[in-house]
Amino acid sequence: MQRLLLGIDRFSTLVGQTFAWSIIVLTLVVTYEVVMRYAFRAPTTWAYDTSYMLYGTLFMMAGAYALSRNGHVRGDFLYRNFKPATQAKFDLVLYILFFFPAIFAFMISGWTFFAQSFAQNERSMFSPTGPVIWPFKFLIPVVGVLLLLQGIVEVVRCIQCIRTGAWPKRLSDVEELDQQILAAAAEQDPEELARRMAASGQIPLDTSKKG
Repeated sequence: MQRLLLGIDRFSTLVGQTFAWSIIVLTLVVTYEVVMRYAFRAPTTWAYDTSYMLYGTLFMMAGAYALSRNGHVRGDFLYRNFKPATQAKFDLVLYILFFFPAIFAFMISGWTFFAQSFAQNERSMFSPTGPVIWPFKFLIPVVGVLLLLQGIVEVVRCIQCIRTGAWPKRLSDVEELDQQILAAAAEQDPEELARRMAASGQIPLDTSKKG
């Protein structure tokens, strides 16, 4: 089960980190528009549409990634003092009462929004070029599916925590632990580290190559 949960975490992370590159493109677009507008008195007709589409894409596609990292803002001045099992119970109730109904509504309305836009071949009314915007609106139901998938993972984690009294590890916890191990290994003598690991039974100590 933990492999499956971490696998979905990895998928959400891949999606979020891939679309995070949108910020580079967005920065270049805005910079180009500012230079053309104020230095050459020749503003573009496409920068505004491009910029809000890129920002919206970045914001939406990072949602499941932020959820997988437990990165969404919460009012935790009381929550953080609760025991893990109590935290999990609160989270489980909130997921069932608010998260899933909102996500289903988001997916259904988002699909309707996209379908109407696609049927009309809707174009932007904010610029003379009028680029098609239904591909941008198609991201709404896609994001809903990604959030739903990650939300199911979080519910499973809540149930596991209620049963065991401890939160199961997230992908971020695993990555952080790996980094700590690598950092600790870099500070130690390799041979001494190998002896310690062999003594603890983590790896066999191969002495056949020593002269």
